[in-house]
Amino acid sequence: MSEARSDVLLVDRRPDGVAVLTLNDPDRRNAMSDAMTEAWTAALAGLRADAGLRCVVVTGAGSAFTSGGDLSWLAEKNAVAVPALRDRMLAFYRAWLAIRDLEVPTIAAVNGHAVGAGLALALACDLRYAADDAKLLVPFTALGLHPGMATTWLLPEVAGLPLARELLFTGRAVTGTEAERHGLVNRAVPRDRVLAEALSVAGTIATRAPIATRLTKVALANGGHPDMETALRWESLAQPVTMASRDMLVGIRAQQEKRPPEFTGE
Repeated sequence: MSEARSDVLLVDRRPDGVAVLTLNDPDRRNAMSDAMTEAWTAALAGLRADAGLRCVVVTGAGSAFTSGGDLSWLAEKNAVAVPALRDRMLAFYRAWLAIRDLEVPTIAAVNGHAVGAGLALALACDLRYAADDAKLLVPFTALGLHPGMATTWLLPEVAGLPLARELLFTGRAVTGTEAERHGLVNRAVPRDRVLAEALSVAGTIATRAPIATRLTKVALANGGHPDMETALRWESLAQPVTMASRDMLVGIRAQQEKRPPEFTGE
C-alpha cells in the first residue's frame, strides 16, 4: 500500500480502492487549521480524479477525531467587518463539505471527540462509526456563536429535529454509545476497533459494482428523493444504465456460480 504524507493530513491509497484520510495534528486535537484545510482541498481534488476510487474513510490521529475549526484567530478578528468574515467562513465550510461531492460512499471513523465543525464533518459523510466513549457535541452557542458548516441542516438530516434542537440549543455532549441509540452514528464500538470497523465496511463497499454504487449515492444525496414518484423516475433511468453494464452480467454470473463477483466498473 502506498501513502502520501503532508504535515497535517495523511492520505493512504489502498489497493482495494479504499482511501483513508487521517487528520494529523494530534497535539492540537486535529483542529481544522488553514494548513489542514489546504491539504484537505488538495487531497479531495486528487480523489475526485481517481476512477478506481471505491470508498473514502476519514479519521483522526491521536485521541480526537477533530476539535473543529481553529477559532484562535476570532478574538483578534472581532472587529473585522461582517462581509470579510462571511467570505472566509463560507470558503472554509465549502472546502470541508466538498466531501459530499465525491461520487463514492464516505465513512467517518470517529476515533475520539468530534466537536463543532468536526462533528459537521462526520455528519457530512455517508456513514459514521464511533468510539463508544467519544464525545460528540456542537457547543456553538456556549461560545457566543451561531452554528456553522451547515450544522443546522446536517444534524436534523441525520438525527432528526428533536435531538438537533437539543444539541444545538444546549451544546451538551453525547457519547458514541448514546449517539448510536439516536441514529447519529451507525455503530459505536470500543475505541481501538473504530478504524477496523470502518475499514471493514469500506472493504465490503469496495467489492460492490462501482457504477451501481455511485448512482445509488446520487439517489440518496441531500436526504434522498422528495417523494416516491421522483424516486421512481430516477430509478427507471438509473437501473437500465446498470442493466446495460458489463458489471451486471458479472454479478449475475457470479451468483449463478455461487462465487464472489469481480466488478470492473464497465
